[in-house]
Amino acid sequence: MKIETYTLGMLNTNAYLLYDRDKKRGIVIDPGEKPEPLLERCKQLDLQIEAILLTHAHFDHIAGLNEIRAFTHAPVYIHTLEKDWLHNPQKNGSAFWMEDSLVSCEPADFFLNGGETLSFFDETFQVIHTPGHSPGSVTYRHSAGMFSGDVLFAGSIGRTDLPGGDFQQLQATLRSHFLRCPDKTVVFPGHDPKTTIGKEKKDNPFIQ
Repeated sequence: MKIETYTLGMLNTNAYLLYDRDKKRGIVIDPGEKPEPLLERCKQLDLQIEAILLTHAHFDHIAGLNEIRAFTHAPVYIHTLEKDWLHNPQKNGSAFWMEDSLVSCEPADFFLNGGETLSFFDETFQVIHTPGHSPGSVTYRHSAGMFSGDVLFAGSIGRTDLPGGDFQQLQATLRSHFLRCPDKTVVFPGHDPKTTIGKEKKDNPFIQ
């Protein structure tokens, strides 16, 4: 499986393209604002996108969803706690950050609770409910690593001062679902470069 990162939009949000080149099948995680480079890569590889997975529904992670969905016709997955955020600019934050281009998307196709196992192009992804940054934040765990959205970053953690954020809950999420992982586990975050659990245990000043 190949993993490519596309840093998109004004907040430099990481979108991920995961695919099997031989099978010409793949998935997209968190299509951010101005997703043209991601779209062009899908066209270049002639990929059938089987799913669009959302780690959460803040506007910078969904601002390119309409374009990716229109091109791929792929089903969208999101946690049930944020199912109404996609079409609500107040809840997804675009009403406060992007007043001239509010983000509103059609409802998702599948709603997650955490604990599910998803399978695409013969690859398996475990869905983990990882709240704290937002109520419906999820992490998709694969043998290659954890796609964590805005839960854990290289040297930092997700902010908790937005509506629905909870610092204590985020710390509990990190203890329960991240810090117990092997040190070599790779983390693919929603912003900034990838990291490992071991590095964050050692260097991250925000982990208690």
